[in-house]
Amino acid sequence: MLIAPAELAARLPDPTCVVFDCRHDLADHGKGLRAYREGHIPGAHFAAIETDLAGGKTGRNGRHPLPEPQALAEFLGRCGVTESSLVVAYDDAGGAYAARLWWLARWIGLARVALLDGGWGKWQAEGRAVTAEVPLARPAVLRARPVPGMIWEAGEVARRLADPKAAVVDARAGERFRGEVEPIDPVAGHIPGALNRFFKANLNPDLTWRPAAELRREFESLLAGRAPEDVCHQCGSGVTACVNLFAMEHAGMRGSRLYPGSWSEWIADPARPVARG
Repeated sequence: MLIAPAELAARLPDPTCVVFDCRHDLADHGKGLRAYREGHIPGAHFAAIETDLAGGKTGRNGRHPLPEPQALAEFLGRCGVTESSLVVAYDDAGGAYAARLWWLARWIGLARVALLDGGWGKWQAEGRAVTAEVPLARPAVLRARPVPGMIWEAGEVARRLADPKAAVVDARAGERFRGEVEPIDPVAGHIPGALNRFFKANLNPDLTWRPAAELRREFESLLAGRAPEDVCHQCGSGVTACVNLFAMEHAGMRGSRLYPGSWSEWIADPARPVARG
């Protein structure tokens, strides 16, 4: 699930290793591509959060709806991904965006998907190769085979709110969760009964991942005996929620779900309840 910069550097000549640059800024959607053009890991393809890794918006399905599975498969295939590829994703935000690609790739049936530990920052800090050259891929035909059971839609989230065996985990910062501030969405607060774990709690100060044993202890404390398959992750739009989901998998707590629409979809229906504090 995690690959160190040294290991990735050794694998770059291997055409079965396909790397994606997922850098992004929610306040400046063009920033990631500009950064990619200035310099990226050799051979890396750019994956745009707003287009390649998201689907069409209806005004009621959140800020980053899931892409159509086959559309995602075709994007990855154009970059040379096959069913046997090792797909590696990175960003400069501790996996905040790269984890979205990690989750999506697994959702459409790919098994060998990893995050670059420490991301772009650690790659640069170690003085590893950087290029502005856009790679030429050998396109592949990739068929999406969506894995069932990885998602809770809004109706399932609402149904499970009263279930003491279930938990919704919100990955947003505490002040957003509590409704004290809301810089992005039109309504502040959280889904009633949700638990809060800011996605950055999974990371060291240098944005490498904390030890799996530590993460497991903290998630077990937060979830208070709930089984991973009864846990659903959400955030503002289903992106940073993937970081908490990755953290649980990394900690050996496999099987938790994603609410893709997350808070931005939840509040699109005024009949859905909102909690603050």
